[in-house]
Amino acid sequence: MSEQYQPHSVERDAQAYWREHDSFAARRDDEREKFYCLAMFPYPSGNLHMGHVRNYTIADVIARFQCMQGRNVLQPMGWDAFGMPAENAAIENRTPPADWTADNIEAMRRQLQRLGFAYDWQRELATCDPDYYRWEQWFFTRLFEQGLAYKKLAEVNWCANDQTVLANEQVVDGCCWRCGQPVQRRQVSQWFIRITAYAQQLLDDLDQLQDWPEQVRTMQRNWIGRSEGVTLRFDLAAEGEEPLEVYTTRPDTLMGATYMALSPQHPLARRVARGNPQLAAFIEEQNVGGVAEAELANQEKLGMATGLHALHPLTGAEIPIWVANFVLMSYGSGAVMSVPGHDQRDHEFARKYRLPIVQVIDKPDGAHHYDPATWQDWYADKEDVVTVNSGAFDGLDFEAACAAIADHLEARGRGRRTVNFRLRDWGVSRQRYWGTPIPIINCEVCGEVAVPEQDLPVVLPTQIEFDGVGSPLRQMPEFLAVDCPCCGLPAQRETDTFDTFMESSWYYARYACPGNRQAMLDAEADYWTPVDQYVGGIEHAILHLLYARFFHKLLRDHGLVSSDEPFSRLLTQGMVHKDGAKMSKSKGNTVDPEQLIERYGADTLRLFSMFAAPPEQSLEWSDDGVRGAHRFLKRLWRLVAEQRSAAPVEALAAAGLDDRQRALRRKTHQTIAKVSDDYQRRQTFNTAVAAVMELSNVLGRARQGPERGQDLAVEREALQACVLMMAPITPHICHHLWRLWGGESVLDEPWPQVDPGALARD
Repeated sequence: MSEQYQPHSVERDAQAYWREHDSFAARRDDEREKFYCLAMFPYPSGNLHMGHVRNYTIADVIARFQCMQGRNVLQPMGWDAFGMPAENAAIENRTPPADWTADNIEAMRRQLQRLGFAYDWQRELATCDPDYYRWEQWFFTRLFEQGLAYKKLAEVNWCANDQTVLANEQVVDGCCWRCGQPVQRRQVSQWFIRITAYAQQLLDDLDQLQDWPEQVRTMQRNWIGRSEGVTLRFDLAAEGEEPLEVYTTRPDTLMGATYMALSPQHPLARRVARGNPQLAAFIEEQNVGGVAEAELANQEKLGMATGLHALHPLTGAEIPIWVANFVLMSYGSGAVMSVPGHDQRDHEFARKYRLPIVQVIDKPDGAHHYDPATWQDWYADKEDVVTVNSGAFDGLDFEAACAAIADHLEARGRGRRTVNFRLRDWGVSRQRYWGTPIPIINCEVCGEVAVPEQDLPVVLPTQIEFDGVGSPLRQMPEFLAVDCPCCGLPAQRETDTFDTFMESSWYYARYACPGNRQAMLDAEADYWTPVDQYVGGIEHAILHLLYARFFHKLLRDHGLVSSDEPFSRLLTQGMVHKDGAKMSKSKGNTVDPEQLIERYGADTLRLFSMFAAPPEQSLEWSDDGVRGAHRFLKRLWRLVAEQRSAAPVEALAAAGLDDRQRALRRKTHQTIAKVSDDYQRRQTFNTAVAAVMELSNVLGRARQGPERGQDLAVEREALQACVLMMAPITPHICHHLWRLWGGESVLDEPWPQVDPGALARD
């Protein structure tokens, strides 16, 4: 044994052993409890950053710990390879996205392997591989045939320069994140999957996810947004006009509705605009900017009267209809009843355009003065309020007023009780190139036709010239031209590609059977799923996790898996910060993991990322902390070296220990108990490391006196416990030290067990 810790040779030898013995290959074993550990797969950008290192180290620590618990562990890795960054790189470097992506995958695979992560690389997949996305296409055709996938016009963020739809997060200050041109609101034909059909299931099954952070479950509940209310019919005063339908959760405020507000894209608004040049110009102005709710909430409220009036469903009074920029066509019916007395947004609009404001709820004691000129939060209360200025409904509390007004409307055919969800169907199509082709053929005679199974996959051409304006697929006759499978007439392929959330919604299941070319999933997927531990950033708390939960239920209902949920336990790790800000190239505060590995070794980097903070909290970067982690590993090495150079160690005889020896042994088993709980239940790996460090300090002090009898035996038990407990976090050095004691692979060693007798006190 070298007296000095030399991380590079230690790590090289450990990784060579793991490769030679295929240490991380996962195989079905019905004799052992399975454990599927998964970190959210990366986009292949080419370079690991410290966020990657932390995320994947957390998952690897959990996987290695569970392996030492005797479980049959699967931990795979792959690549979320489609998406806009590859297109941007293609434009900048004049390189096809496929080539750029392949080079980056190779570079990142090498970096991940250098960190010693216990991945079963035989299961590696990339979502841009036709062997992967053919099954996504196959499944989509099944959904299409069942009516769960469909196409319709939808209001979207449209970049006219790049000729593509943008997600809300790709709109920055009203402009395209890539080219900087103003974004327009436009009605574009889009493909959707009917996630709303599963809204109640998605909501109810959150109760199964007791091992998810409550914050994440709350965010999902709010996004699904179940509400109970009333759908109202507002007839129009002009003859021959179709009535407007609106949904409200506050029928108790109906008597306070003083105007109607339409989206600028509402069919009625557009029809009126054809004869009103001023209104037409206003509507055109509102087409600039994004369609995100948050953006609309913060912008100045603008509107214009249509000249039309609706009839109040309770009183029959005429109320004016306005076009307002704060109403989205994609939410609800694109029309809202405005109650400016009790809705802040409606209040701002009414004040701006001098529309009536009527109070219709009040506190029972009348102690709160109502002033229509000033908004106060209590105006929107539904707790501890009663109706006023509401005729026959005066004096009722919220629930009683809602029930009475709903009964009145239903009896007269002017409304109905409705359960509504904020959740909207999942728009899965993008007008971009680098993605999975949507397997649909457009025929002038037959309409939209699914590509037959025998013709799948529809392969994305990879050797293309890409200038970033629109999709090159639209300019490729060899891709576009196809005969309709129904009528045989010439037709065209769909040129939209799938949103990359599609690929990331089922990849976890494909890891179980990546080489199966005959089926999307097989019995192996049912064996390994659900994922027992999922690790990823809090930024994916809503969309990715919601879509994956939905997709899993679709897979279940098609007989491909049997569980209800894809991820049993979720850990959302915090960001990595430096100098008080998130690490990013734009801030110039990044740290290169490869340089640190060159200087200190992978185990030091892994140890620092686990010790610096609890996993769910932000980690503040510290150069001193990295050096401190390296010093601890050198001390652990030195302790083992000193032990090996001592006299032969006799067998431990617990019954014959003196007080000093019993105290050290008690400390060892107290540490085992705490560290085991930190790993398994609490998942606070920083406190686990702190406990092992404390035990190593006690060991160092114990050696300052003369060693007698069982001293070396008690010390060896403590030292071996330290190595075993650190093995999930610093696997290379622990692998090497364990083999010095005559062991084989520390990964295959059982986790140290607490001896209750050692904890007893005199």
